[in-house]
Amino acid sequence: MIASMAPVARADYAVLRSGLRLHITGYEQEGDRVRLTVDGGTVDVQAADLISVEPEDHFAALPTRASPDGPFGSLIRAASLKHGVDEKLIEYVIAVESNFNPRAVSRKQALGLMQLLPQTAARYSVANIFDPAQNIDAGTHYLKDLLAKYRGNLQFALAAYNAGPEMVERYGGVPPFPETQKYVRQITAKLARNTILTGGK
Repeated sequence: MIASMAPVARADYAVLRSGLRLHITGYEQEGDRVRLTVDGGTVDVQAADLISVEPEDHFAALPTRASPDGPFGSLIRAASLKHGVDEKLIEYVIAVESNFNPRAVSRKQALGLMQLLPQTAARYSVANIFDPAQNIDAGTHYLKDLLAKYRGNLQFALAAYNAGPEMVERYGGVPPFPETQKYVRQITAKLARNTILTGGK
């Protein structure tokens, strides 16, 4: 049970007993109920159903040398060619996952540029999860496998990368988690915008 019910100062996630994660900007307890402040209003839940409030992960970008390719451009290109995954897709996943910080560690213990969980890194034989080349190669390989699993459905593949394939299976598509829906929306919008700017090249 949550020890303090002081309002949160910034956007966080309320984790409910049902497994649902709500993006919230504040909360307060009133008796045996908790009022969660969300975009567009409030939601009341039983206090016993609120498991925890988790901070949203924010990673500071590390300074990188100026490059015409952007940070880690050559490694991204190599992984793209090796696994047949869109170079821009890899770049945008890294941008959203870690903000190009190769030392990023999330509260869920996802690690490195592409925020690999230790079990995912092990599956793809990663020896050093913080090594940019190994992390990008394994993350790209995982994206390739997810795209194959969902027959090229990018939204499903991205949702599985963020929330796990079991959640995509449970909900028959992108799960109703604001965090995952925002993640899928951010990356697909970036890809669409890039396609328009480059004329589909």
